[in-house]
Amino acid sequence: MAASTPALRFSGPVLPDGGARTFYVRDGRVTYEPTAGSESAAEGWIVPGLVDAHCHLGLGEDGAVSEAETEEQAIADRDAGALLIRDCGSAADTGWIHEREDLPRLIRAGRHIARTRRYIRNYAHEVEPEELGAVVAREAQRGDGWVKLVGDWISREEGDLAPSFPPAAFAHAIAVAHEHGARVTAHCFGHEVLGGLLEAGIDCIEHGTGLREDQIETMAARGVALVPTVMQLDGFPEYAAAGRTRFPAYTSTMTDLYVRRRTTIMAAYEAGVALYAGSDHGGISRHGNLAGEVIAMTALGLPAEYALGAASWRARDWLGWNAGLDEGAPADFVVYDGNPLEDLSLLLRPARVVLRGRVVA
Repeated sequence: MAASTPALRFSGPVLPDGGARTFYVRDGRVTYEPTAGSESAAEGWIVPGLVDAHCHLGLGEDGAVSEAETEEQAIADRDAGALLIRDCGSAADTGWIHEREDLPRLIRAGRHIARTRRYIRNYAHEVEPEELGAVVAREAQRGDGWVKLVGDWISREEGDLAPSFPPAAFAHAIAVAHEHGARVTAHCFGHEVLGGLLEAGIDCIEHGTGLREDQIETMAARGVALVPTVMQLDGFPEYAAAGRTRFPAYTSTMTDLYVRRRTTIMAAYEAGVALYAGSDHGGISRHGNLAGEVIAMTALGLPAEYALGAASWRARDWLGWNAGLDEGAPADFVVYDGNPLEDLSLLLRPARVVLRGRVVA
């Protein structure tokens, strides 16, 4: 008869409150009951498993990638401490990740849904307005409680950012998703698309660089979340430059959005909009740098505790997972050699990563 696996013991201050604790990991869960024969696994500052609220597993520069490459992406994210991922649109079917105990917990939004020829090639379901509701229903059933719409993208006819669908089509799509028990989020760079989405009851906005004061107030009042993907916004000058010759209006728009990004995001924070950390890894962006997003959020002016909470305990609560490490909670957490609230660069160097009660990195 095989010997049972001994319980693991962890000690140190536990965020968010920073209280010093000793707890044990047994059968994949946290317990504070002293356990005979336990092994000391780590001492340090302990943070509930990090959350990447905008990631793209299974997605490469040209569309879907193989399961082997998807696994590499997931391991890179996991080893950096991202133990819960909201996959914010992927051309690959990544449902198999749910069966892997060694890979991060995953909440899939299915595949992006965009207007025909109005998004990155091979990434999205590309549909016309009359088809949108049916495709949303299918993706709501296929995913894990989220649907991802492409709210706006460059229109070659207009030469600038433009909403992907009319407001009525967006409203119908959001209603259909809600009927199927799914929340809805949307890629939104510009200003014009946001009013209709908010009026229709959308649950979350990705990027949100076009937000204005009245829209921010609506988001705060209705509890609509914002995932600003701060690192991703650094690509705006490149997008603007690429369109300078053929689409000067688009260049002007993207430049303005980039210049205003800090003011926009901080206005949302100050108004009480809930912000969450999303790396936007996938496509041309490498995986495994959620810490960089937390650091980028603080560089805009967000407090360190807020930014880290946006990538840990607050995000876990938002997505329906245990926010802390209470008795019986799933043993998903990261251990650091110092206090990351005093030195966020520590997030780049986890001392231990524990997923489902196992030390995985």
